[in-house]
Amino acid sequence: MDNGKLVPDSVTINMLKAEVNKHPNAGGFIYDGFPRTVTQANALDEFLADRNEKVNVLASLEVPEDELKTRLLERAKSSGRADDANEEVIQKRINVYKDETFPVKSHYQAKKHWVGINGVGQIHEITENLIKAVDTFI
Repeated sequence: MDNGKLVPDSVTINMLKAEVNKHPNAGGFIYDGFPRTVTQANALDEFLADRNEKVNVLASLEVPEDELKTRLLERAKSSGRADDANEEVIQKRINVYKDETFPVKSHYQAKKHWVGINGVGQIHEITENLIKAVDTFI
């Protein structure tokens, strides 16, 4: 992770399954930052299908690359995370996103379960737009 790489799919999937299984009476889940790969998306779909459940919506906050870099560099100042202060690591993360995570969009678009939300603006505006978008799928 410190080098801008993702945790292996099998580790992430098993952690998610274990956590979901701890809450058998939950009315649903919000997976923040998951799935990050098509392999994870397929595993999630299969896991949920076995439970007679499905992903209702994959909501994606769309933010230009330059803005992402600025935000991470700013976060480094307050969080102390060395990886957020390293522009090389940030670029690696963006490249990993483009190569491994961006294809998840197509996976859920094909199922008509994807929505993009403009992630630039005031927090309350972005939140309102996110809620409105998610509400259309529920």
